[in-house]
Amino acid sequence: MYGELKKDIGEILRKLCEMKQVTLIEGTICKDHVHMYVAIPPKISVSEVMSYIKGKSALMIFDRHPEYRTKYGDRHFWARGYYVATVG
Repeated sequence: MYGELKKDIGEILRKLCEMKQVTLIEGTICKDHVHMYVAIPPKISVSEVMSYIKGKSALMIFDRHPEYRTKYGDRHFWARGYYVATVG
């Protein structure tokens, strides 16, 4: 993920975290994946946050960059799974 796409993904992820009351402490957008260090309120499950962020961000990315809709297929910008580790 490079250039304008990388910038837009960062902006979208920050906005979605804010909307879900998740604190984005640190994040890195790599070539083919994203690292996010977040603080999630206890009332919200990790799976709920991930489903929300991955689903909504894919739609928002496709709105801003329609050329990726045909490349990756509708609603399939991200891989199916995710990795989670806890800190602290």
